[in-house]
Amino acid sequence: MEQTEAAFAGARRQFHAGLLNSGILSVNAAGVPSNADGSNAASIQYAQRIATALNVETVSERLAGQTSGGGFEQACAEFVSATFPRLGMLRPGEWDIRKVSGRGSAAQAAVYEQYAHLVDLDLAVKANPQLQAVLGNGYAIAPDVVVSRAPVPDALINQEDLLVDDSIALHSPIRASNQQRRILHAVVSCKWTIRSDRAQNSRSEALNLIRNRKGRLPHITVVTGEPLPSRIASVALGTGDIDCVYHFSLPELVAAVDEVGHGDAVELLTMMIEGKRLKDIADLPLDLAV
Repeated sequence: MEQTEAAFAGARRQFHAGLLNSGILSVNAAGVPSNADGSNAASIQYAQRIATALNVETVSERLAGQTSGGGFEQACAEFVSATFPRLGMLRPGEWDIRKVSGRGSAAQAAVYEQYAHLVDLDLAVKANPQLQAVLGNGYAIAPDVVVSRAPVPDALINQEDLLVDDSIALHSPIRASNQQRRILHAVVSCKWTIRSDRAQNSRSEALNLIRNRKGRLPHITVVTGEPLPSRIASVALGTGDIDCVYHFSLPELVAAVDEVGHGDAVELLTMMIEGKRLKDIADLPLDLAV
């Protein structure tokens, strides 16, 4: 049977359908979409047009912040799970993609190879109040969605030629004979909306990932449903911390901003896209394969 739709297009459609079915993306009785700022006319206008493009028919009140946030994280994890592993021709490996549950020690980045040393740091800080006063919890990293891979056996590395044995390359974490922890490949911070009081959370987490790693830096990305370009820009503009921001419906947002015709918003959105700081969520799995 001939395939009539690209698999990633289908996954994107299912991603949006999941947001609708769960009530994360909805429109209330006053016509305000759940990702809009009800006190900002432009936010409502853009979000309404996105909602129409995605065929939102649900009429409900907005979910509580943590409810919608957690649901959006789960939807993003499911989208990456449905797409990224299909790119084995680009990125082979034994992959695990999951929404991080809770904020306890098991949810911290320290369970992964590049950040395992933070376990010892945490124990030292808890045992020394003076050290705790200096460091606080700035070293603690609890991501939303993580992508990790397992180290591989030597048999796989040597399947075509004898490349390694017990006398060589004794410190590389990719060898299961050297260490058993999973390797953190990507961190996805999920922000259903971006408000001024939370705009820099993703940047702070990114800087912690950068400063505290021992080894390869994982991909650091943000996915958002925020409709206002100015608020997206507060996270997307600039380089050095976040790889890129991905919008849950970028073509629909571009069409909405063009239709409303706010010149500054059009210019800002164009600058972010052309500057490779803002992409659609369908781009995310392919970028994770780089």
